[in-house]
Amino acid sequence: MFFTRRTPKKLPADDAELLRQYRETGDLQVLGELYERYMHLVFGVCLKYLRDDDESKDATMQVFEKLVTDLRIHEVKHFASWLHTLVRNHCLMILRSRQNGIVHETIRLADDNDVEFDIALHQEEDDEQRLTRLEEGLHELPEEQRQCLHLFYIEQKSYKEISDLTGYDFKQVKSYLQNGKRNLKIYIDKTG
Repeated sequence: MFFTRRTPKKLPADDAELLRQYRETGDLQVLGELYERYMHLVFGVCLKYLRDDDESKDATMQVFEKLVTDLRIHEVKHFASWLHTLVRNHCLMILRSRQNGIVHETIRLADDNDVEFDIALHQEEDDEQRLTRLEEGLHELPEEQRQCLHLFYIEQKSYKEISDLTGYDFKQVKSYLQNGKRNLKIYIDKTG
């Protein structure tokens, strides 16, 4: 039996490696390789929100243009979830620009259950006012819920990391996050 020696195929770099390369070099081919992996998903999210094929294609390309600058500025640890948030926010901005008066903004807090809820916001309300309302709502939450929400969404810690940092068990962390999101929504709906 004869064995032929094959030249090993070069394995594609993982997302973290491509991010590192792009941040160091600014090479758009590296960014293009990374984005190509997710472009169909980006288009799907755009289509879900915008419900128009051509507009979704345009938004998919606009997101890539945003990545060119944003990835050089932001330290991204979990590219897929960060990209999903970026795409969602981009689509919501497009939808907001179409509407007058009240905007129903879908806030999607990604966790194991992918909870979504709508918050009615006045279009005149600027980002600073919205952030102020969110901060006020956070301060109304019990300490455990506030702490878990901060660690999960701001510091992007996993359930296990939150459990290790706080001493809460896994089920408590999950419960504090779910109840915190629900209570925050109630507060924002009540004060809106």
